Amino acid sequence: MKFGAFMFPTEYSMEPAALGRAMEERGYESVFFPEHTHIPASRLTPYPLADELPQEYYNALDPFVALSAVAAVTERLRLGTGVCLVVEHHPITLAKTVATLDIVSGGRVLFGIGAGWNREEMENHGTDPSRRWKLMRERIEAMKRIWTEDEAEYHGEFVDFDRIWQWPKPVQKPHPPILLGNNPRNALRRVVRYADGWMPNGINPKTFPQRIQQLNELAEEAGRGPIPVTMFGTPPQAEAVEHFAEVGVERCILPLPPAPAEEVMPLLDAQARLIEQFS
Repeated sequence: MKFGAFMFPTEYSMEPAALGRAMEERGYESVFFPEHTHIPASRLTPYPLADELPQEYYNALDPFVALSAVAAVTERLRLGTGVCLVVEHHPITLAKTVATLDIVSGGRVLFGIGAGWNREEMENHGTDPSRRWKLMRERIEAMKRIWTEDEAEYHGEFVDFDRIWQWPKPVQKPHPPILLGNNPRNALRRVVRYADGWMPNGINPKTFPQRIQQLNELAEEAGRGPIPVTMFGTPPQAEAVEHFAEVGVERCILPLPPAPAEEVMPLLDAQARLIEQFS
């Protein structure tokens, strides 16, 4: 089992570089930072996980800048977006950002992606919420071409450009692993079509084993091997990790609060004992 942790990096939470150093020293495999470019003041879209939207959603740092700070002070820790809201980025510039982070980190990027839940947020970026999944697929397909071809072009409904030259190319070949964060009915087909791994959150434990089985059946039908699963938001408890290990999860991502170092460090130490138990 691989272990990572996720945190909303903010001005008031443990500084990203210090967090990365502490995690690497304690045996974590990866760190994940989420993304929200902003939160619309209208607050029309309800937060799917609770009645109130936590303050850190308003205050989150840019994940790629924060991960670059982590990359500069670590050697092995993998750098994940959990998740990058692809529908809020232009694919040509996002391709360069991800490739640049992979270059400066020596090939340690885990590119977690999602289409988002906040309708007004994506609308402010010009995205029609009802078309966001097709838009994201086209952007990811276009980015793959930019990463893997010297002269890339893409012609779709939403993404359309003639031949371009763009470097750097990512260190990881053919590109950093793409982990799709998505749970609903169509999630598994999306993973098989254009991702390298599935990264669900808030799953139903009763149906989870069947969904993993279905994922790999769909992968086999598509001529692919088994697809790795990362469990985002794993409770830091041995029973939870044991359950996910039994059903075939490859990586567990543990939660950390957006808090100062004096609050986070004891949690890192406690989670390190859990990591050691399953190492």
